[in-house]
Amino acid sequence: MPHPPVSPGPPGPSEPTPTPGIRSFVAVQPVRLRRIAAAIALAAVVAAGLVVHRVLPGSTGADVAGDALYTAAVYAGLVLVTACRPIAAGITAAAWSVAVELFQATGIPSALAAAFPPMALVLGTAFDARDLVVYVLAALVATALDTAVLIALGAGHRRQSTSGGRP
Repeated sequence: MPHPPVSPGPPGPSEPTPTPGIRSFVAVQPVRLRRIAAAIALAAVVAAGLVVHRVLPGSTGADVAGDALYTAAVYAGLVLVTACRPIAAGITAAAWSVAVELFQATGIPSALAAAFPPMALVLGTAFDARDLVVYVLAALVATALDTAVLIALGAGHRRQSTSGGRP
């Protein structure tokens, strides 16, 4: 009589336990990786904004760059805190930035900045209609970059799942 097949047990002491590769990590952790990318982006954007503020004070280029970086920081902060979808983050970042710009027309941010100068970095000081266009364009760029990150993370997941778990 033939014996039933013996299934292999757990790896013995001489057999190494397989460790998951980067594809496994990406497939399981896309939200975590996206948040890590958002945190890195936020730090880079804040640093770039401070450099622009120091190096090119009062120039048109600094104003445009600062506006774009402000919206990018809002976007990255939203992704970091909420992990919302790119379109929601883009719309929210643009809407927030536009609302802050419109708030500048009241003069309140300027008064707050006079009392506490760092407030100017958060709320600005004077309304400029050009800034509204910059905010929308920056939100579109941030949304496109974030979507590209999600596609790249999703592509790793699809590759692994369609190959039956093989790298």
